Amino acid sequence: MKPAPFTYHDPRSVTEAVTLLAEKENARLLAGGQSLMPMMNFRYAMPDHLIDLNHVSELSYIRAENGALKIGAMTRQRDIEFSEVIRENCPLLQAALAHVGHRQTRNRGTLGGSLCHQDPSAELVNVAALFNATMHVVSQRGARDLPYADFAVGYMTTALEADEMLASITLKTSNKTNTYAFAEFARRHGDFAIVACSALLTMNARGEIAEASLALSGLSHAPVRPAAIEQALRGHKPDPETFKAAAAEAEKLEANADAYVTAAYRKHLARVLTYRALEQAAARAVENAHV
Repeated sequence: MKPAPFTYHDPRSVTEAVTLLAEKENARLLAGGQSLMPMMNFRYAMPDHLIDLNHVSELSYIRAENGALKIGAMTRQRDIEFSEVIRENCPLLQAALAHVGHRQTRNRGTLGGSLCHQDPSAELVNVAALFNATMHVVSQRGARDLPYADFAVGYMTTALEADEMLASITLKTSNKTNTYAFAEFARRHGDFAIVACSALLTMNARGEIAEASLALSGLSHAPVRPAAIEQALRGHKPDPETFKAAAAEAEKLEANADAYVTAAYRKHLARVLTYRALEQAAARAVENAHV
């Protein structure tokens, strides 16, 4: 199939892009196009105006500043995957990107495109939830910042207004003692995860878990941050019994069924992947301690 007729716009600045968004009805932004173009070809999406952001160079950058990592919305996934700044400040992001599509799609796909598409099984969506990323949104009316928890409002739905666009995100990465892991299960490498789990652990001087963060995606319309499990991990040794208890609680999280996978199976994967992510994060902490 072919897309429905539309008018193409090629802005060269954020100001020009948000002006077009404000003036044109039924407009969509084109980032990498890896999801939007197939949707248009199947006429699942039928914008009257397509605003191409690929020549808006000010939206593409990676910066580490003041204990945080700021990434422009049009930054290619491939650039993030091989960035030394990312490797030094947020290696978990690169671990997650290893599961995103294939080299060809990562060459074109962008950070902002994935986050605004908001597929609940997408790996970058999981990472944004884990860090509760700050989403920097702009429009002709001005700018506003949203925590990721408020940005993701439903299945493939964000809190963006019709005249707004995502300009960048910020991840707080100041704690360099974090150890991390990303685990997922997909039918084939490169497919969206059926369920994925990311973990951040900070150990104290006694070898106990001082801080824990978990994000599980694929269970429902948006990634889940299980606060009760995170709290229960604190103060405990990173041993199999601790991780089994956390995994058992993850299996109790609410999950949806679809035409391919039952809710019970998703719950099973939540248990297995939570244990696996915590185990891998703990092993990485031991490895780093001996470097």
